[in-house]
Amino acid sequence: MAMSAGPGGRRNREEEHLLQSADSARRRDVEAKPRRQAAATTDSSAVKSPLTPSNSDPAQVADVRAAPTNPGSQLGRSRVLAEYGWQNDARAETRAELAVEFGGTEDAATPVGYGAVEEGYATNSGVMYISLIESFLDSEQGRKTRGCVQMILTSPPFPLNRKKKYGNKTGEEYLTWLRDLAPRLTELLAPGGSIVIELGNAWEPGSPVMSTLALEAFLAFKEAGRLNLCQQFICHNPARLPSPAQWVNVERIRVKDSFTHIWWMSPAERPKADNRRVLTEYSEEMKELLARRSYNGGLRPSGHQIGHESFFKDNGGAIPPNVFIQSNTVSTDRYREYCRQRAFKAHPAPMQLEVVRFFVKMLTDPGDLVLDPFGGSNSTGAVAEELRRNWIAIEPNREYVAGSLGRFPQFAGVSHTSSQQDVLFTDL
Repeated sequence: MAMSAGPGGRRNREEEHLLQSADSARRRDVEAKPRRQAAATTDSSAVKSPLTPSNSDPAQVADVRAAPTNPGSQLGRSRVLAEYGWQNDARAETRAELAVEFGGTEDAATPVGYGAVEEGYATNSGVMYISLIESFLDSEQGRKTRGCVQMILTSPPFPLNRKKKYGNKTGEEYLTWLRDLAPRLTELLAPGGSIVIELGNAWEPGSPVMSTLALEAFLAFKEAGRLNLCQQFICHNPARLPSPAQWVNVERIRVKDSFTHIWWMSPAERPKADNRRVLTEYSEEMKELLARRSYNGGLRPSGHQIGHESFFKDNGGAIPPNVFIQSNTVSTDRYREYCRQRAFKAHPAPMQLEVVRFFVKMLTDPGDLVLDPFGGSNSTGAVAEELRRNWIAIEPNREYVAGSLGRFPQFAGVSHTSSQQDVLFTDL
């Protein structure tokens, strides 16, 4: 079964299978089984790869073009799998584009059930699993990851008052669910590792009163995981639509809710971190001061004593604040264009790339392992790969997994030098 090798091509036959019925998928599996057995007999040196979907036919591998390796990563995929004890198949990278087949479901947007752990695709540095996080943690892959993860970075489903297709929970159920995950996720951390979680706000149903559920869930998570709160961050989206609409637009009794909380936690009081990796450009005033080498020192109204030469040293940039100002309004970036061309539904709430970049750079080193238990569009994996970190992402929604291939140039059919807004970071 040949596949189109042209960059930016329309939906190929494997992508179409993503939207076929579960019965059709099972029928293909039955029909393919004799061929798989024959192929295994013919090539006794082949190792069964966990990358191969359960209904994929290894006899088709020769017809699939090899995905080009990622020039932004110096870490081979085989090293990633070997380092964490996973099975490796030297031919697995040629199956990368089979990822969009994923076994087929009656509704591709329906999350997989508990217990299913499938590998969607792999890159030079990481693996995307199709799975609930609970299933992954119970699996052999999850057990082998314990003690290996330098940072868990994620944005779990927010505790909204109405159900979203990406699987949010509500009320006490949400608090209990997030709390119970805390000790299990903490087990994955390497010494000095961190957990960074973004949580949005919530409102009481039918009332212009804010809910404290998100804060209660965060505190329950922190206590259950026996975590220290290293620092709180705010992510402000100035372009966010006014909400809740009834109280903001209609009755005009509230202002728009435009920020989310980002909580950085760790079992350690001094986890791995270095703010020199995330310095921002000096302001024009600071550049002038460094050139002028003079300013008014002395006692400030705040009571701080400022030395007369305290600001003469050029540290290469300014220490950033704990507030991100990031608009999330891009509608034509590479990821969304990839989804649009293939009629995939893009994830409605992707984590912003600059926020991911900040924490990956500040809290990890090249070669460290980063994990996102609620992968969504896989912003975390894509940034980690560009910054030469290893990564694991877990996402139960097959359609989101298929669309997340658009985050990676080697799958999306574009160059790393593309001018698209979400092409990731080259200043490594």
